[in-house]
Amino acid sequence: MTTDIDRMIEEALQGEEQALFRETAGEPGFFAQAFGLLGGPNGWVNVVMMAIQATLFVAGLWAGWRFFEAETALSALHWGLPAAVLVLASLIVKLGMMPELQANRLMRELKRQQLQAALARKA
Repeated sequence: MTTDIDRMIEEALQGEEQALFRETAGEPGFFAQAFGLLGGPNGWVNVVMMAIQATLFVAGLWAGWRFFEAETALSALHWGLPAAVLVLASLIVKLGMMPELQANRLMRELKRQQLQAALARKA
């Protein structure tokens, strides 16, 4: 989504600056942002969190399957409670990465604002 100010700034730019502005002007898609969490200095933490989340989710699905195969109430409780806890734990771990996703979006917008301020000083 391009606003009038974006268009005016792009017209004022030349060469390399114009390419930089085009690179920062567009908002990346969700998957680009999500996979962007796996890079950088803290990327290894997010890789570990994704592995733990996947393990918890698969274990929750397995326990849920056993819950639906249970023939007695006690057996259903034995598998149902861990299934719910594991699936909820996987959700909590996944939601733990959302603040970093939002921080990356904020940093991208701040860099864009810095570029606009530098261009305003230059003009």
